[in-house]
Amino acid sequence: MAKNSRLQFDAIGYWSELKLHIVQQYAGAYSKIFSASRQQYLKHVYVDAFAGAGVHLSRKTGEWVAGSPLNALNIDPPFHEYHLIDIDGQKVSMLKKFVGDRKNVFLHTGDCNQILAEKVFPQIQYEDYRRGLCLLDPYGLHLNWSVIEKAGHLKTIDLFLNFPIMDMNRNVLWSKPEGAKPDDVKRMNAYWGDDSWKVAAYKSQPTLFDGEELEKVGNQEVVNAFRKRLLDVASFAYVPEPLPMRNSKGAVVYYLFFASHKPAGKKIVEDVFKQYRQRGIT
Repeated sequence: MAKNSRLQFDAIGYWSELKLHIVQQYAGAYSKIFSASRQQYLKHVYVDAFAGAGVHLSRKTGEWVAGSPLNALNIDPPFHEYHLIDIDGQKVSMLKKFVGDRKNVFLHTGDCNQILAEKVFPQIQYEDYRRGLCLLDPYGLHLNWSVIEKAGHLKTIDLFLNFPIMDMNRNVLWSKPEGAKPDDVKRMNAYWGDDSWKVAAYKSQPTLFDGEELEKVGNQEVVNAFRKRLLDVASFAYVPEPLPMRNSKGAVVYYLFFASHKPAGKKIVEDVFKQYRQRGIT
């Protein structure tokens, strides 16, 4: 494949490659379970809301790396159906070349928040004997809570979710929260679902002169609050502790969440996450 295309491919590091491996590993186990004879009355669907062009460039080797859609398409036994979404028409066009003439693959160009709610999730209903594995991997705060909540309430979807803590810290969760730009606060509200993140991210501390001021808490407190939100508000039955995903300097860029209604899914992901939880800079 020529690398001088006008299309800009994402260059990814170790942790992004690891994420692709984790999702592929779980998707393989998931498809195998639903392809078993006792489960064949259920139709299982793969959904990728930020599918991209299908391939990435490895920062380490400069070689092409298959993205999550291609990994899913190569899983055997296959999913019954695939829905691949991206807002970038050029990336969808490239993805179409990889997909070829497969009739069970549906490509969608546009805002995944709208496409998931209006076109994809309505096709994964419990009473229709359909189940889904959905990857929500935004580049930052480009996802609406309503999508996450809908996925949980359907009770048919296993979910991998990028919780973009670095974007939050850079643009919203400042030591002086009043300094954040209104547009960034709006993005945060949309991702979280309301402004209750302010309660999770800040605690009131007394000052020397009998007053109070807000003090920012650490990443873990924010992550714990969002995990509780996935359980209590989105109504997922199981949300294991998420896996911190890092950059080349060891700083946490985002947390990889998994949410499900099945104990088997929780067990598989906890075992996978455990392998990588203590890794540092790579």
